[in-house]
Amino acid sequence: MKESRLAHWESFWQDKKDVDEVYSNADRILRNLLAVTDLRGKKILEIGAGTGRDSFPLVQHGAEVVQLDYSPQSLRILKNLALEQHVEVAILGGDAFNLPFRDGAFDIVFHQGLLEHFQKPRAELLLQENVRVLKKGGFLLVDVPQRYHAYTLAKHVLMALDKWFAGWERSFSMRELRRIVQAQGLTPVHSYGEWMYPSFFYRALREAAKKAGVLLPLYPRLNSFLSSLRTKMRASLRTTVFPHYTGISIGVVGRK
Repeated sequence: MKESRLAHWESFWQDKKDVDEVYSNADRILRNLLAVTDLRGKKILEIGAGTGRDSFPLVQHGAEVVQLDYSPQSLRILKNLALEQHVEVAILGGDAFNLPFRDGAFDIVFHQGLLEHFQKPRAELLLQENVRVLKKGGFLLVDVPQRYHAYTLAKHVLMALDKWFAGWERSFSMRELRRIVQAQGLTPVHSYGEWMYPSFFYRALREAAKKAGVLLPLYPRLNSFLSSLRTKMRASLRTTVFPHYTGISIGVVGRK
């Protein structure tokens, strides 16, 4: 069966000696959780935490966060980064399909870049376990790749060549993702799409340049006017459905 395996992630995180070279999701998770609830005093579980940076702003907003991953290399990064940035989080190694928590333990459960790595039967089991540890009235945020994007095409080419870093993954439409959340007995209360920054094409250029011995900056240098214009345009378009069909990632927040 085609799925991502632990070996893929151990290799990926082993290669990431400098976490600053891993692109951040900025405030994506924070912003979309704040769209549905206040975070102060909330117990939050992040599954498949990776570097853990998605959770750090949640702590700063008063949440109590538990980060879980099954990769020892990821757990090493999580612990080091939390110490470096003086963020108080609980970090656990564990199985997303058999979470070591009681029923209804969390106000919020979320994962970004996780569900797509499993075929449908396993993905459903993953979500069932998410819902099990979620309180009545709690929120589940699921963030996945959007299907109709140049990134998706490039990803399928690399998977066909057995060159994709994660081994295998799939993509989703917004309609499909909403149905998946509803199938778990949750009510979708918020949907969003997010564009990639820097762009897919800049990232591809940077990787090609790196292989040629040329190191481009992690983010392209824009003058202040262009940077401000880009920020305002994106903020304005986020309130529409446009990014649901053009962004690299989409997300749905469901309420139990």
